[in-house]
Amino acid sequence: MCYIHLAEQRPAIRLQIDRECVPLEEKDGLCRYRDVEIRLERSGSEMSVYLTADKTPVSRLYLSWRWDAPEGVRVCGDAWERGYGDLEWRGIAPDRVMPWYVLISDREGTNAYGVRTGPAAMCSWRLDRHTIQLCLDVRCGTEPVLLAGRRVPVAVVVSREGRRDESAFAAACAFCRCMCRRPMLPRGPVYGGNNWYYAYGNSSQRQIMKDAVLLAELSEGNAVRPYLVVDDGWQQGKAGAYNGGPWHRGNEKFPDMARLARDIKALGPRPGIWFRPLVTAGRFPDECRLTRSDRPEACVLDPSHPLVLEEVENTVRSLRDWGYELIKHDFTSYDVFGRWGFEMGEELSAGGRRFYDRGRTTAEIVAGLYRAIRRGAGEDTVIIGCNTVSHLAAGIFEIQRTGDDTSGVDWERTRKMGVNTLAFRMLQNQAFYACDADCVGITDEIDWKLNREWLRMLAVSGTPLFVSVDPDTVTEEQKRYIRRAFKTAIVTDRQAEPLNWMQTTCPDVWRTQYGDMRFDLSGFAPFCGGH
Repeated sequence: MCYIHLAEQRPAIRLQIDRECVPLEEKDGLCRYRDVEIRLERSGSEMSVYLTADKTPVSRLYLSWRWDAPEGVRVCGDAWERGYGDLEWRGIAPDRVMPWYVLISDREGTNAYGVRTGPAAMCSWRLDRHTIQLCLDVRCGTEPVLLAGRRVPVAVVVSREGRRDESAFAAACAFCRCMCRRPMLPRGPVYGGNNWYYAYGNSSQRQIMKDAVLLAELSEGNAVRPYLVVDDGWQQGKAGAYNGGPWHRGNEKFPDMARLARDIKALGPRPGIWFRPLVTAGRFPDECRLTRSDRPEACVLDPSHPLVLEEVENTVRSLRDWGYELIKHDFTSYDVFGRWGFEMGEELSAGGRRFYDRGRTTAEIVAGLYRAIRRGAGEDTVIIGCNTVSHLAAGIFEIQRTGDDTSGVDWERTRKMGVNTLAFRMLQNQAFYACDADCVGITDEIDWKLNREWLRMLAVSGTPLFVSVDPDTVTEEQKRYIRRAFKTAIVTDRQAEPLNWMQTTCPDVWRTQYGDMRFDLSGFAPFCGGH
């Protein structure tokens, strides 16, 4: 395959100002249009892109390189935030938007093109048979950004030439390490419990203590303590489908959150807690509100506003001060963009997303929110980001929920979301953060033989392992398998590799430190539809 050394070749450049696209010519690493200046700085295999503008509003930069696609080429990309069972190797699809990086493979090897983590733009790739294009979206919500003379380090473009003696997975893992220079990683193996997939929010402080007793039993004798996550349902404002704050105290079912953390810890597990940072029924000035929420008195907070960042940081600090050693934050991408990742494409946000701070890009605003969460958590509290932007979370959070929810009632959902994201996002594991492919929801609604295979797969994968199991219905056989899976998970120190990920979206043959393993994931739910 012909490798395109992006830093050495001069790209075609287009500048989008509102809806007008202007072609630019690079001269000695510099492009100018009106008061807009784009500078390209090359160093080895990297090319840094800088943007400056005084008064002109800027929307996007497009960089394009010429190439000739070989016959039989296969292509794979990443996701904006979580995977939704839609990650896969395919042939060339010119309309396919691939966030952050693109892997291109044929018999000669797997070449990779991407941007380093922590960019100031939302970055995506597209390709056809003769062009590789990088889109650097620097908008502020749905509006052009107003930089007012500020110089923005938009992105660092990186590429890697594959070798014939390495698998596509090995090449992808090596490239992820190139993209992230300073990952934030947990200090040891991560495993434990979360009752969401059997309780679905119908929980209480008393029920959580039953979960803690069971988790202590299942992890007895392990050198590493498990985490027990208190999920949605504990918060003061919880009512019906509303899952926002305020987050300053629990509700009538959770009367003392600090005591709950102490009681969990006394039994052995490490206490963890879930919250949704940007939705609250608390009182805020109108300028702090991004949109209305699904309750008349609630709103989605604008993370570009200093008061909102202060509120989020203080909330996280209070959760930490209660004694929670793991904090899982959720929904921030949906609340910022108004869309789920699979709905975004190249048009990221729902209409009308207008931030208080018009001088920063959406990527900068999102990263600022993540840093506020990190400051509140301090250095010793582990953070799980769920529904968070992958390339912006790397280096800030220890764990990333890399796929949409699995299920305690629908095996097809677990297979689609869980197995797919484990295989296709695991190349980021220990390179960006630890990759959490979500729970094993052990209930009577899902065939135990299938859940047992999902449990085994996670245990040998080298990624975090969480189970969701009801203390009132768990069987002795299930306890034996969970104990074994926990013991395996905390000693597995080599990442597994999906061997047939280029042939299926649901790989069932894996190379592990325990040898090559095949998992029986087959079994369709019966169709009970109409005509």
